[in-house]
Amino acid sequence: MGIDPRELSDADLLKELETIHRTRHDTLLHAPEDALSAHSVRMTELEAEYLRRHPVRPVTPGRTREGARAREA
Repeated sequence: MGIDPRELSDADLLKELETIHRTRHDTLLHAPEDALSAHSVRMTELEAEYLRRHPVRPVTPGRTREGARAREA
């Protein structure tokens, strides 16, 4: 399943996250169930490690409900 996310440098963790998010759509649409399951487990592990390292991360105002409502107005 790859290197333990806790052992990845910050740069490698971000690289892994970018790769797994980029491949998610094709995996969902075209991969067999076991591959989709493995992908989901790995994505969850990587995301959890990112959030552990960055519990307070910047939030783009447009990504909040209030920000989305402002765009619609």
